[in-house]
Amino acid sequence: MSTETYLNHPTFGLLYRVCVLEENKELYTTLYAQRLFFLVTTSPSGLSCEPISRSDSRLLVENRLRMLRRAGQTEEYDKLILIHQRTFQ
Repeated sequence: MSTETYLNHPTFGLLYRVCVLEENKELYTTLYAQRLFFLVTTSPSGLSCEPISRSDSRLLVENRLRMLRRAGQTEEYDKLILIHQRTFQ
């Protein structure tokens, strides 16, 4: 079963989800270059897709990692640390 999630952006094409940051907020990046990042927020009025820098994206993922570690969610933490390494190092 695939856990990959994609989103079609009108300007940048196919984006894929890097991770869930919190309820209704997810981090996406361009499918091939992985240079452009987007904070996607879901609300009752629809989706908002805000471009953010690579460094801000990294900071958001690192904050999520800290939260998972504090909450003792080791399985999700282990998955996200691999995504972090693959995406930002």
